[in-house]
Amino acid sequence: MHPTPRLVLLATLLLPLGVLAAITVVGPWAWLAGLGALVLLAVFDMLLTWERSRRLTLRLDAPVQMLLGEPAQLTVEAQGEPGLRLELRVDVDERFEAPAVALLELPASGRATLGLPLRARVRGTLEVERLWARWSGPLGLMRRVRSMEIGWQVAVIPNVHRVRQEALAFFGTRQLETGIKVERHLGDGTEFHALRDWTPGLDPRSISWRASARHRRLLGLERRAERSHRVVLAVDTGRLMAEPVDGMSRLDHAIEAALLLVWASLKAGDRVGLYAFDERPRVWVEPAGTLSRYEALRQSLARLPYTQAETNFTLGLTDLATRLNRRSLIVLLTEFVDVIAGEVMFDALARLSRRHLVVFATLEDAQLLRLAQRAPSTLEDLHRAVVASDLVRERESVLRRLRRLGIHTVDALPGRMSSTLLNRYLEVKRRELVG
Repeated sequence: MHPTPRLVLLATLLLPLGVLAAITVVGPWAWLAGLGALVLLAVFDMLLTWERSRRLTLRLDAPVQMLLGEPAQLTVEAQGEPGLRLELRVDVDERFEAPAVALLELPASGRATLGLPLRARVRGTLEVERLWARWSGPLGLMRRVRSMEIGWQVAVIPNVHRVRQEALAFFGTRQLETGIKVERHLGDGTEFHALRDWTPGLDPRSISWRASARHRRLLGLERRAERSHRVVLAVDTGRLMAEPVDGMSRLDHAIEAALLLVWASLKAGDRVGLYAFDERPRVWVEPAGTLSRYEALRQSLARLPYTQAETNFTLGLTDLATRLNRRSLIVLLTEFVDVIAGEVMFDALARLSRRHLVVFATLEDAQLLRLAQRAPSTLEDLHRAVVASDLVRERESVLRRLRRLGIHTVDALPGRMSSTLLNRYLEVKRRELVG
C-alpha cells in the first residue's frame, strides 16, 4: 500500500499553512486541522482499498504453444467490486515482446476479461513469469499493488500456418504432380516405364535399337519422372544466421522455407533428410520418404539452436559428403557477408557439386538494398549508400561465381524465400537435373 500522486499533491498544498503557523497564533491550529483531515481521509481510503483487495480475484491463462512471428494472447480474468479500475502488467521472458500496461474497469456484473497481445522473437520454451495488478481506493489517495506468480511455460514453434498456406497454393499444380503421377510423355524423366511402337513425330532419341532389332519393328522407350530422389536440407546455424531480419532471425526464415520444401518433396515421393552445422556438425537425419516423415523433420528443425559460432564450411560440407552414398539434391540454407567470407565456401562447394546437385539459398537484406538505392541528402547518407552498394556488388559477384561452378543460387527477400525456393525445386524436378 502506498500513496497516490493525488495524496502527495494535497500534502504539498498544506505547506502554506505550515508557513502561516510559524508566523501567526491561529496558523498552527489550521495546519493541524488540515493535516489531521488529510490523514483521516488517507486512512479511510486505505481501509476501502484493502476491502477491495479482499474481494478481488485474478486469473491468467496463457497458451501452451504459439507460432513464431504470429501474435498470441494472454487472457486476464478479473472479478471484484463493480467500477474498480485495474492497471495490469505481465512480466515475461525477455525474448518475448513485453505487453504494454493495460487498463481494465469492472462493469456492473463485477467480472471482466482482457486480452493482452504476446509475440515471441525466437523459438524455444519461454516463460510468462508474473502478473501485476494495481488499483486505487475510491478517494484516489491510496494505491495497492498485487503480484501473482505465474511461471507458465510457452513452447514457441516455427510458423507452420504460413507453410500450410503456401503449400495449399501449390497443391495440385502441374509442376507438383510431376513425380507424383506417372508421366507417360516420351522424353520426360529418366526412369524407364515401357516400350511402345515408334511413330513419326516422336523423338528419334527415344528409339531402342536393341529392342527394335529383337522385335523387327521400331520401338521407343517410354519414360516417366523418377520419384525417389534424395533431397537433403543443409542448414547453417552459425553466427550470421542468428541475425534478425524483418522481426525474425535468418535461421527462422530458413526453417520456414525448409518446412515448405520438406512437405513438397515428400509429397513428390522424394526421400528427404536434414543436416545442420556451424563450427561442427549438429544434426543429421537420414533421408526417408512418405508424408508421415514430415512431423519428425518439423520437430528436428524446430530444435535447431541459435549459436554465435563461426560456420566451418570445409568441415561441415565435407562431413555431409561422406554421409551421402548416391547423387542427391542438397539445398544449403546459409548466409555470407562479402567476397572474403565467400572465398571460404568455394572450395568446399566446388567439391560437393562435382557429385551432387547443390542449391545455394540465402536471404536478401531489404534494408541494405534500400540504403544502396536511396538518394543521399547528406554526406553521411552518401557514405552509407557507397558502403551498401559495395556490399551488394560483392554479394552478387559471389553468387555469379557459384553459378559458374554449376551451383543453383536463390537470393530472395524474407517474404518470398519459401515460394522462390519451392519454385527452384520444382524446376529441378521438371528438368530431371538430379538423376
